[in-house]
Amino acid sequence: MWIWMALASAVLLGVYDVAKKSALKNNGVYWILLTATALSAVFVSPFITPGTFQDHLRLIFKAVLVTSSWVSGMIALQLLPITTVSTFKTSRPMFVVLFSILLFGERLNWIQWCGVAAVLLALWLLSVSSSREGISFKGNKGFWALLVSVFTGVASALWDKHIMAGMQPLFVQSWTNIYITLMLAAIIIFRHLRGVSEPFKWDWTLVLIAVLITGADMLYFFSLKADGALLSVISLIRRSSVIITFALGAVLFSEKRIAQKASVLALMLAGVFLLMAGTLW
Repeated sequence: MWIWMALASAVLLGVYDVAKKSALKNNGVYWILLTATALSAVFVSPFITPGTFQDHLRLIFKAVLVTSSWVSGMIALQLLPITTVSTFKTSRPMFVVLFSILLFGERLNWIQWCGVAAVLLALWLLSVSSSREGISFKGNKGFWALLVSVFTGVASALWDKHIMAGMQPLFVQSWTNIYITLMLAAIIIFRHLRGVSEPFKWDWTLVLIAVLITGADMLYFFSLKADGALLSVISLIRRSSVIITFALGAVLFSEKRIAQKASVLALMLAGVFLLMAGTLW
C-alpha cells in the first residue's frame, strides 16, 4: 500500500512543479511559496495536535530545510528552463547514496557504482545541452540555487525518515506547514524593510499549488510511516515525478532541445534505478 501512496504523491508532485513555474509569470518566488504554504496550513489545520518541546524543535529544523529547498528551487525555476531543473533534480537519490558513504562509511557494490557513473554522465550531458542553450552552469545563479535545493532536499528526506519513527504524519505535516509559513512571512517582512519587494497578483494557480502540495505531502508522510516502508524506494518513486514535470513543461512552455534532454533524463533515471536496485540486491 505504501508504494501506491508514494506513486500517487509523485503524480501530484509532478503537476505541482509545473504549476509553480506557471505562477512565476505574475508573482515573486516568496509570495508564491508563502501563499501556497499558508493555504496548505489552513487545509490541514483540523489535524493540529499538541506535541513535546523536542518534537517541535525537530519540526522547526525540518521547516528550515524545506524552506531552503523550496526557495532555492523556485529561484532555479525562475532562472532555468523547467526541463533542465526537473532533469537535474532526478540526481537527488545519487546524492543520498554519496552522503551515506561520507557520513556512515557505507560501501557501494558494482551495480551501484554503475548507477553513479550513469548519473554523472547524464549530469555532464545535461551541462553540454544547457551550454548550447546559452546556459553556463558554472556562472549561473540558477544552477547554484538548484544545487542548494537538491542538497537541502536530500537532508530533509533523511531527516523525515528519522523523525517519522516517533511522530504521526498529520502532526508533522500540520506543524511543519505552520513553521514554514512563519519563516516565509519573516523573510518577506525583512526584505520589505530593506526596500526589496516582489510582485504579487492573486492567481487561482496558487490555490492549485496548495492543493497539490498538501495531497503530495500527506501521501508521502503516510507512506513513510507505513510498516516495511523503504526510504530508498520511496525516494526513487517520488523522483519519478520529473517525468510528468518534464513532459508537461515541454508542452506548456515550448522549451528547446527537448529530445536531447529526454535522452539525458532517461539515462539519469536508469542510473537512479541501478542505485536503488543495488541497494535492494
